[in-house]
Amino acid sequence: MLAVVQQTLAVTAPVFAMLFLGVALKRWGLIDAAFVHTASTLVFRGTLPTLLFLGIVKADLSTALQPALLLYFLLATLGCFLLAWGWAILRCPQADRGIYTQGAFRGNNGIVGLALATSIYGDYGLSLGAVLGGVVILSYNTLSAIVLAIYSPQAKTDLWSLSKSILSNPLIIGVLAAIPFAAWQIPLPAWLLTSGGYFAQMSLPLALICIGATLTLESLRESSGVAISSSLLKVFWLPLLATLGAWLWGFREADLAILFLYFASPTAAASFVMAKAVGGNHQLAAAIIVITTLASVLSTNIGLLLLQWAGWI
Repeated sequence: MLAVVQQTLAVTAPVFAMLFLGVALKRWGLIDAAFVHTASTLVFRGTLPTLLFLGIVKADLSTALQPALLLYFLLATLGCFLLAWGWAILRCPQADRGIYTQGAFRGNNGIVGLALATSIYGDYGLSLGAVLGGVVILSYNTLSAIVLAIYSPQAKTDLWSLSKSILSNPLIIGVLAAIPFAAWQIPLPAWLLTSGGYFAQMSLPLALICIGATLTLESLRESSGVAISSSLLKVFWLPLLATLGAWLWGFREADLAILFLYFASPTAAASFVMAKAVGGNHQLAAAIIVITTLASVLSTNIGLLLLQWAGWI
């Protein structure tokens, strides 16, 4: 148990460090609202699509390819999305429903989920987690683009406008552009991969600094009720339902544990970037990320302990 706690902290502590750095840089006057706007736009339109592109291009799609597990993860993700959206309709103002929904179902699997799966299950966790990552990227970004477009202040909700919003999303473009290279194993020049890697590695630090710079005690107080409600769905209710469903489906041991880690991951930093890009309540998105990242240290370890106690993993 202590080892798992240490592993979780090792993954989440750097995230908090970058968040607090953003708070400090804003307080010291080294960054301002204009920087946050420009940096968030750069992440959304440049560095994050590059990161997603390279992640898919470099993935070995044939390694640990388990159609049943991938299908379950996709169906469970869709179910969690619909549950979160339905609860958002009941629990929060219309303008915040897209942010609430995205915060409740979109996990930070590329950082937290994959790192924990690898640290606990080694090469198997890495290979299965990487293949799951492809499903994560496609499903999370598509569903987020839909719900944010519907509730965006300037959004049109007819089918053509929604389709255009999804297909013009830079994150979706990055994913779709990578699929032919990964599927047909088209090689890219080494210098291009290296340069792209340098550019892509800015994504998480920049996004987290922007989140930290956005956080204020006033914004946390204003959004606390809605943020806590979305966070509880993310770190408790939805992982509980999705993991129970995985057990009923027949998954056990490492497969069940890795699914749990992916469902229980805190809200992804990309949710803040997307919320800001569509003119949504990015302060609420930032608050959800902070709360879920803190809460996941406890919920992840309790969940693994209960799965071990039940003899499921």
